[in-house]
Amino acid sequence: QVQLVESGGGLVQPGGSLRLSCAASGSVLSINAMGWYRQAPGKQRELVAVTTSGGSTNYADSVKGRFTISRDNAKNTVYLQMNRLKPEDTGVYYCYIDLFLNGYWGQGTQVTVSS
Repeated sequence: QVQLVESGGGLVQPGGSLRLSCAASGSVLSINAMGWYRQAPGKQRELVAVTTSGGSTNYADSVKGRFTISRDNAKNTVYLQMNRLKPEDTGVYYCYIDLFLNGYWGQGTQVTVSS
């Protein structure tokens, strides 16, 4: 069994920063990819950022230049550094890890950008 535990969400002012983390534990073997999704009320869930085992990264157009995805392979942890946050970044952020045969979701962490 694999578990993903997210942390780092919270309330921040526009222009501020947050760093989300997602740590995987359990029977974690080869990781194909890790990514972050987000969903706001009334909006479609979207892929925010993804990193593959080959080291490539991809970002949603709305966060390019502001967000950075990274990982610590030894700790099976993926991070999302979020800078220059905007109100439209508000939502529940979910970590996802693809283990080839199975995929696992984090529990979600709330990010609220507001004055």
